[in-house]
Amino acid sequence: MRFYQLLCGLAFFSFLSASALQAQNSKSQQPSPLKTSTKALGDLNIKIEYSAPSVKGRAIWGGLVPYDKVWRTGANKATVFEINKDVTISGQALPAGKYGLFTIPGEKEWTIIFNKDGEQWGAYGYKKEKDVLRVTAKPVSAESSVEQLEIQVSDAGEVTIAWEKVKVAFKVAAK
Repeated sequence: MRFYQLLCGLAFFSFLSASALQAQNSKSQQPSPLKTSTKALGDLNIKIEYSAPSVKGRAIWGGLVPYDKVWRTGANKATVFEINKDVTISGQALPAGKYGLFTIPGEKEWTIIFNKDGEQWGAYGYKKEKDVLRVTAKPVSAESSVEQLEIQVSDAGEVTIAWEKVKVAFKVAAK
């Protein structure tokens, strides 16, 4: 009887381990995995959480992501931009806090939007009246194609959004 209990316990433990491993593997293989970009610039901390879709041979700009419409700047839930200190974004004031980072891509100019509602799915519930700040930025051609969306913060406080053959950047500076 003891042997049977031991055997059942081992089988149950193996099942739990396999289930946990499968869940972990499926998370890392999501089509648009969750990514975080962080940077400490002195006592200013910048954190950006986003889901990173891949090109997968699709037409991105003006196709999957239409021009002149609000985009969640990633996939799945809205991208979240968080700062612990008051900053300027491209020279304009933005108070410390947590924001939804939306963009309106255009062929010649993008609008970068910091919205009070950072906890929403996509841009489906986006409301312009909740915008705290809007700045514009010029897109440039990337030196090489970027398969999976990347949002990075440089040591100089420049946030760069790169995907497919386009890059757009804006400057974050401590106030």
